[in-house]
Amino acid sequence: MIQTPYLLFLGDAPDALSAKVAQGIKDWRPDNAVGQFRMEGCGTTVGLTDMTLQEGLDAGAKTLVIGVANRGGIISDAWKKVLVEALQMGYDIASGLHNLLRDEDEVQRAAKVHGRTLHDVRIPSVAYPIASGVKRSGKRILAVGTDCSVGKMYTGLCMDAEMRARGMKSTFRPTGQTGILITGGGVPLDAVIADFMAGAVEYLTPDNDDDHWDHIEGQGSLFHASYSGVTLALIHGGQPDALVLAHEPTRAHMRGLPDYQQPALEDLRDLALTMARIVNPACKVIGISINTQHMADDEAKAYLAEVEARMQLPTTDPFRFGAEKLVDALEDL
Repeated sequence: MIQTPYLLFLGDAPDALSAKVAQGIKDWRPDNAVGQFRMEGCGTTVGLTDMTLQEGLDAGAKTLVIGVANRGGIISDAWKKVLVEALQMGYDIASGLHNLLRDEDEVQRAAKVHGRTLHDVRIPSVAYPIASGVKRSGKRILAVGTDCSVGKMYTGLCMDAEMRARGMKSTFRPTGQTGILITGGGVPLDAVIADFMAGAVEYLTPDNDDDHWDHIEGQGSLFHASYSGVTLALIHGGQPDALVLAHEPTRAHMRGLPDYQQPALEDLRDLALTMARIVNPACKVIGISINTQHMADDEAKAYLAEVEARMQLPTTDPFRFGAEKLVDALEDL
């Protein structure tokens, strides 16, 4: 088990998207985070108190959590100096990066010498099966996005919280490092061997009560040249009964791909539904989740109203304005 509370390491993250792991923990498990540690050149914040490593310890922190999800998951030499110092001072370290802590010799040696624990949450802990495609009992919902990091995880968490508040049967099923650090379990899907990804999603969402909903954490985008494969595995392994379209409207281009634009919501609806109906012919698109964090209230509400009228689907920012519309849309399924 990863010891709490955490000091969230933002390193030299250039922007808010790069610090999405830390932001997710701060938003969904605020009691687990005592503060943030930022290096020189860090271009973002998650709104917590800036602390040195010593100040974090004095505030009760047990684990330094790498709250950055940079492209490629690289642990830089500058980061290693901080991580080694943290281990020497008595921290455990948790990371969801593709570069594993246990493969960094300096970090591994420091952990061994000082008796500390390294948590690589992106290591699959189960021998997952190849997907069978057999229909499972229970119901499943998946958020699919026009891009990466547009709010798919937040959509699932918001809907799960709203359904639990209503007394409905609901479980959030993490498939990425942030969700795993928030909930304490799940499948690190993008670290699973490709042939077993869809099977891992089947494993994560087993047979359940007929009125129970699994909220499968979305990843990537069918339209993203780098990360479309993990999205398709989620669709085919999840066999969703319902899809929510997720979009962030203020981006100039797709994340990490300056030569690519985000697709229209209509294109996302049609392609995602076509893929989903291969494994579940009854699948429906039930609503739209818009990430309006960079929009003023009036602008955000006007945009939501325009999208809802155009797409004829319930549309909201579930984190900012509530997930009631999206949950209401599940009543007939």
